[in-house]
Amino acid sequence: MKILFCGDVVGSAGRRVVIDTLPRLRRDLDLDFVIVNGENAAHGFGITEEICDDIFAAGADCITTGNHVWDRREIIGHFQRETRLLRPDNFPPGTPGRGARVFDARAGRKVFVLHLMARLYMDPLDDPFAAAEAALEAHKLGETVDAVVFDFHGEATSEKTAMGHYVDGRASLVVGSHTHIPTADARILTGGTAYMSDAGMCGDYDSVIGMKKHGAIERFVTKMPTGRLEPAEGEATLCGVFVETDDRTGLALRVAPLRTGGCLTPQWPG
Repeated sequence: MKILFCGDVVGSAGRRVVIDTLPRLRRDLDLDFVIVNGENAAHGFGITEEICDDIFAAGADCITTGNHVWDRREIIGHFQRETRLLRPDNFPPGTPGRGARVFDARAGRKVFVLHLMARLYMDPLDDPFAAAEAALEAHKLGETVDAVVFDFHGEATSEKTAMGHYVDGRASLVVGSHTHIPTADARILTGGTAYMSDAGMCGDYDSVIGMKKHGAIERFVTKMPTGRLEPAEGEATLCGVFVETDDRTGLALRVAPLRTGGCLTPQWPG
């Protein structure tokens, strides 16, 4: 199975590059399943129902989020209606929406997507490692599902790497989101799980992690509160990670970063 994960969509520039490019990626890479992290898609903070519809129409099968999931309060009710939209699974019980789901992919195959948020330098949610263990007990790779994909939304690469090794051999792909910078460590771990610490963002990289440079720099230089940060609106790069899995075991056969458009050096799965 061929799966693509697209990193955090930031503002209108990120939306444009995803919506314009995703149909071609589905065709050219012969993709079976696509996940897009959309937590910064609405002017850099949160996501709306309309944006969800646009990303799904472009070819996404699942949208994940993160710590900005509730920035647009009107999205709360949409989580009750749209089962393809996920928030981190380790929010406390009773939180609206869901953090995991089994999806139907091409040829009748099943993909289990688990969305978790890390805790180092993040909000103190429930233990993501305990949540991962419980989810993998219920959805066994190569038995009840054909692929298992983790979006682990977090700041610290140490915590993300630990999660990758913790579930190695029990997941197809563990990929980090949140930092908006693509890492150079895409690889297959010893147990067969594909791993990348952060997929990067889909947004304008002539910026400070997707935000206009002046306002972000001013905050660092003056240490004073400034106006709300504004997303950069130049040509965007779509950043993601591609994985191909073994149809028998669900483990990774190959993994590669993907970058297209904008100012970053292009990278295409070989």
